[in-house]
Amino acid sequence: MSQKPVQDFSWKSYLWDVYKTLMGNDSIKRLDRIVAILIQLQSKRVVTAQELADRFQVSLRTIYRDIRTLEVSGVPIISEAGLGYSIMEGYRLPPIMFTREEASSFVAAEKLMQKFTDKTLGAYHETAMYKVKSVLRGKEKDWVEALESQVVIDPAQSLFNEKIPDALEILFESIAEKRQVELTYESLNAREETKRSIEPVGLFHENNFWYLLGYCHLRKDYRQFRTDRMQAIRRSSKPFTLIHQSLDYYRENREPEEKTRVRILVDKQVANYLKNTRTRYGFVSEAEKKEGVEMTFMTAWINDGFARWFMMFGDYANILEPDHLKDRVRDLLKKCSARL
Repeated sequence: MSQKPVQDFSWKSYLWDVYKTLMGNDSIKRLDRIVAILIQLQSKRVVTAQELADRFQVSLRTIYRDIRTLEVSGVPIISEAGLGYSIMEGYRLPPIMFTREEASSFVAAEKLMQKFTDKTLGAYHETAMYKVKSVLRGKEKDWVEALESQVVIDPAQSLFNEKIPDALEILFESIAEKRQVELTYESLNAREETKRSIEPVGLFHENNFWYLLGYCHLRKDYRQFRTDRMQAIRRSSKPFTLIHQSLDYYRENREPEEKTRVRILVDKQVANYLKNTRTRYGFVSEAEKKEGVEMTFMTAWINDGFARWFMMFGDYANILEPDHLKDRVRDLLKKCSARL
């Protein structure tokens, strides 16, 4: 038997009903939380009580009471044992009003999407933003418009190959539908491109680059691929052949790389300028000394990555250990000198 669609509630009358329920018992703070719970229930198919308790930092008992308040106010909430809460299909509230601070966050989100995603996904976000802005009040619209032209984000390097403007769209679709993708990839050290069938597990942004982690049928193992080195990508009708763990699981359980302890002494006037780049070279700690700032690293790329990075500020620093790093820097300097 088909369910009869539930008639939409008036936003103002709904808030008034909830407010009357709370008057004399709880503060307006609880009203804010209950409205936020309703919004979250509309944002997902199923929401668990634990998710809500964690978000609002309250007990499960408080969440159960708030859910009951929503039910009493006329919100058709379905409770599924062992799963969570959902709202009956067909129930919707009118567009939600955003605060000025929330509207401001849209500006940063839009600028980031324009620069840190591929062109296709960025275009989708731009369309979505028009819909979001359409429900803003006049003052909030003026606030957003005043900020938009004054915020610029310029990434240091290209994050995607311009030949595949829909890379993220295809990868998102693949992950959601559990279908393989056909990837043409050029690794850093390889002289030729390789064609691979990949089962994408997830995407992550690290050290200013986007990476895809997935099961590679060519290598018969999990690998990660930088999006800017992808030369081509296309959808496939082949379903996943394996059940994969979460992205965090594979990142936390990566085989440990052999790392070397490095200590350098950097002039104090230069040390501050290294804070934005040192993490990618295995920075561990720093200690201020009379002669400068002593920095400790654990790095797996000592001969090329770390040595070449050190040369950028080497006239303001000393290598304390290891000795073979000193030899490597001397060798690079000799090669540079021979080319001048």
